[in-house]
Amino acid sequence: MTTEFTEDIKIDEKIKKKVIHPKKYNVVMLNDEVTPMDWVMTVLKDIYKHSEATAEELTMRIHHEQSAVVGTYAFEIAEQKALETVNSSRNHGFPLTVKIDEV
Repeated sequence: MTTEFTEDIKIDEKIKKKVIHPKKYNVVMLNDEVTPMDWVMTVLKDIYKHSEATAEELTMRIHHEQSAVVGTYAFEIAEQKALETVNSSRNHGFPLTVKIDEV
């Protein structure tokens, strides 16, 4: 036994999509009088993947302006990079500090 349904269905509702993008966070590196500039450049190249020229520019900005944004990421990535920076710096005997600010 075969039954066929040929009823048309009309949908009057419109589905609204609301896309929520994750917030971005800046990793800000702070100046101190102990951490050598060479180490800051190494961190900027190794952890934040900056080029030699950009790392040098950021290092000088940190030195002269007391801080600089070194990267902008989703919170979890910003937090991980900040932890890597601090842990690596402490392991090498430097007090380099970073903070995370919401954009």
